[in-house]
Amino acid sequence: MMKKFKELVKKLRKQTVKGFTLIEMVIVVAIIAILMILVAPNLTNQKNNAETKTDEAFQTTLQAQVTLAEEDGKKITSWDQLEQDHYISDKQAKRAREKFVISNGKVDKK
Repeated sequence: MMKKFKELVKKLRKQTVKGFTLIEMVIVVAIIAILMILVAPNLTNQKNNAETKTDEAFQTTLQAQVTLAEEDGKKITSWDQLEQDHYISDKQAKRAREKFVISNGKVDKK
């Protein structure tokens, strides 16, 4: 009886496959691809929304700085004036030059 049991165990060990089959791997890759297709557009939209909100907040900050300078009796026509009078930092002035303009005391997008 014990001999037959040992033979049966040997047969089962030989038949046992270690690892994944090709079909299983293809299914896993397909599921991952489908998830990426569903998630990628949403991530892009969220990134664009975040950039828009950041620009709006920065524009509000710049407008506040222009208003403060004008209340101090200065006529602001450029980002260099704000930077020289220390109302904004060098980094803020550089970013402001890229995306915004000052016209009649108002900060607008380019």
